[in-house]
Amino acid sequence: MFKALREKLSSVRQRLGATAGEQNPATGSLPESSPSLPGEEVPVPAATESVQAAPDTGGEREKKEPGLAGKVLSLVRDRELAISAREIEESLSELEIGLLESDVAFSVTDAILTRVREDLTGSRRKIGTSADAVITSALSDALLSVLGEGVDILEFISSREKPVKILFTGVNGTGKTTSVAKVAHFLTKNGMKVAIGAGDTFRAGAIEQIDVHGQRLGIKVIQHQDGSDPSAVLYDTVQYAKAHGVDVVLGDTAGRFHNRVNLMNQLSKIRRVIQPDLIVYVDEAVAGNDAVIRAEEFAKSVGMDAVMLTKVDMDPKGGAAISIAHAVGKPLIFIGTGQGYDDIMAFDPRSIVEDLLAGDA
Repeated sequence: MFKALREKLSSVRQRLGATAGEQNPATGSLPESSPSLPGEEVPVPAATESVQAAPDTGGEREKKEPGLAGKVLSLVRDRELAISAREIEESLSELEIGLLESDVAFSVTDAILTRVREDLTGSRRKIGTSADAVITSALSDALLSVLGEGVDILEFISSREKPVKILFTGVNGTGKTTSVAKVAHFLTKNGMKVAIGAGDTFRAGAIEQIDVHGQRLGIKVIQHQDGSDPSAVLYDTVQYAKAHGVDVVLGDTAGRFHNRVNLMNQLSKIRRVIQPDLIVYVDEAVAGNDAVIRAEEFAKSVGMDAVMLTKVDMDPKGGAAISIAHAVGKPLIFIGTGQGYDDIMAFDPRSIVEDLLAGDA
């Protein structure tokens, strides 16, 4: 996933690694541009060439005290290099351009740059320590800071009174109804009994679509006729769940934009009637910054508890996945990675970051 963003991050790691500077492994010498610590002199000659080790007499003195060569090598090994702000700014400019080109939202790009700059500027590493390890750690921390902690959905459900009610919202055409079916399949595979409420009574064919998914998956779908009150459908689904020992109710709803007043009022009524434990906003990763903007508007007007992104497998940039949790202040909970029922992943920020930084620096 996110091939373009991974390549850009790899390029920045290489530049920052070169800036941090590596010890010359052949001589143990410091790079010419490396800053010296106050009050120290830099040992230039290689110890093996300039110093002859004392003959081994077998005495206690030689065993307890290292020779001059050992002292020189120890001094080189224990020295540290400081990374200055001036030295990394060019690389950070490249990182900024790379993130923006990958559709990472401006505010999120700024947050990442700020975190990397704070972590690297003035940081110190011992000579002989991999510069790439320092750079990768800084980038990892910065990306995790904007992705957030995520949600362990199975633990969330286990900790709540049954049935747990999860309501899905979002705009038209983003794969919301199919996402409901995928989540239902994911939960049943993890030993949970699920019922689906066909609350999208507005879009033609929506009830038939979710009913077909239910039949294929062996999951009960509660439905009314087209045009009926979705609040009534979802209320009946909750009652069915209580009567039949269902663990989780998944409520589908009509796709809507935040400026459609009638549909937004309808959604507010659904919330009052069933009091969902979790509201999941669904959008598609390929929408990039548009997905982030729409999520921000939904968060302001309706509210949400988590986000699910579809079509992540079709998005080489990754901007929406990186941006959306930070932009709305809510975690990503699932990502859709294909057309099949199994093509869904519970979102794990650390796995995503490890994948993004997996390329050779």
